[in-house]
Amino acid sequence: MTQKIDEDSVVWLTQDGYDQLKSELEHLKGPARAEITQRISEARDEGDLKENGGYHAAKDEQGKIEARIRQLEDMLRRARVGETPKAGGKVEPGMKVSIKFAGDDDVETFLLGSRELLALDASVDIDVYSPQSPLGAAILGKKKGDKATYEAPNGKDVTVEIVAAEPFTG
Repeated sequence: MTQKIDEDSVVWLTQDGYDQLKSELEHLKGPARAEITQRISEARDEGDLKENGGYHAAKDEQGKIEARIRQLEDMLRRARVGETPKAGGKVEPGMKVSIKFAGDDDVETFLLGSRELLALDASVDIDVYSPQSPLGAAILGKKKGDKATYEAPNGKDVTVEIVAAEPFTG
């Protein structure tokens, strides 16, 4: 049975990002799972499980690995793979977007895309907004000089102006 992916739940990834997440998933399902199973077995053989710190630590780690596997499987199932846009100007996933809030001259710059991509590269320091976030949805498709209004979590309408939209290069 296939499940229809709601546009709001799509995870935007480049092919390279998708491949890296897929590789992490394969590692966790294979060698990492086998290693933690072995550690649990060895700790269990030591005897009393109530006071066996190694056993409890290994079980905690196993839980984290299994949670990450579920997260990756879900993310890859919802992934929409594309390339970073080649040209700037229009706000779309994969763009580094600069905006100004109405009444403020400060410019805020962020990546419109998936936070998971940046988790793969710790050297990149930029905020990330999902295309499904209120701000992301409001500015999607806009161009330099366009204004967009969205509802903030506090219920107030916020207006922003697009200052720039350039392909994100990392």
